Amino acid sequence: MATIKDDVVKTNGPEAEPEEGRKDDESIKGLFEAVLFLSNEPVPLSFFVQNFSIDPTQAKIVLDSLVDEYDDRDGGIRIQEIARGFQFVTSPQYADQIRRVIGVRKREGLSKSMLETLAIIAYRQPIVLAEIEELRGVSSRAMVVKLIERNMVKPVGRKELPGRPLSYGTTNEFLRYFGLNRLSDLPKLSEIKEFSLNWDDEHGE
Repeated sequence: MATIKDDVVKTNGPEAEPEEGRKDDESIKGLFEAVLFLSNEPVPLSFFVQNFSIDPTQAKIVLDSLVDEYDDRDGGIRIQEIARGFQFVTSPQYADQIRRVIGVRKREGLSKSMLETLAIIAYRQPIVLAEIEELRGVSSRAMVVKLIERNMVKPVGRKELPGRPLSYGTTNEFLRYFGLNRLSDLPKLSEIKEFSLNWDDEHGE
């Protein structure tokens, strides 16, 4: 569930009572926008449906409308559908300037070995350590541990294999890190191979 910051909203007078039964899109849109503004993490569609007794289809239409409005405005912030939810994010074109002015640190990158291990887990999950090591051809326990520490990977159960080894899958933080909404947004493996071949041809590797 999304966490809401402890902001105090001040008003100039008593809160106006909404008209009985009124749930027009504009009033809902303002409510959703306020929730997203106060949230520290992506807010799933189910949060709005369950807490405001709103039809899922209507809720999705309102959220998509908010996304489009901020995209059309092309300002410093946007609403992005990410990690199975919706969240305010800064516009990418201002990232370097923001980091320089207010000292926001760039996210720690992932090493080539970590990325390789993460890619295998993302595309083959749920997958056990022995399967990861067979695909990589090297010991991968340390890489899996580092990815767990980075909250990119987590144990998701045990496979019905001798010894019932732990199997691993990706987390919501993995989706957020790569700007994905769901695992189905991952590029096709054929597209990655084609990109790799083109890169090698162009760079002589």
